[in-house]
Amino acid sequence: MSRLHIAAAAFLLLSLTACSGDSMDDSTEASTRPPFLTTTPGPVSASGAPTDVPPARWDAIVADLIARDVTGAPELVSAKAVTWNNGALGCPKPGASYTQALVDGMRVIVRVDGETYDYRFGSTDSPKLCER
Repeated sequence: MSRLHIAAAAFLLLSLTACSGDSMDDSTEASTRPPFLTTTPGPVSASGAPTDVPPARWDAIVADLIARDVTGAPELVSAKAVTWNNGALGCPKPGASYTQALVDGMRVIVRVDGETYDYRFGSTDSPKLCER
């Protein structure tokens, strides 16, 4: 390699190093920036059309309540057909990963002995209790 090539390579290396030096001094900027969120934090208020709860889904809600040792008779508060933004069904858990696609489903609110339960469904009849 000729001296000219070596000098050009050294100049290029020094130029690149000088350009990247400013970002190293801004280390406090990176630590004060909020973390990137992949889903909406917390439960999302679902808007949708009122609908009937299919028997299979109602039975799944009753079975889930029994598994949680809830013994009273559930009373339907509301049921809405909803298109969720992703697989979290409007109720993401911190640190969890979800399918990033629209999911047709429903939100069913029931009350048992004065306690309210917020159930979410996607494309299956398996309920997901949205715990706040």
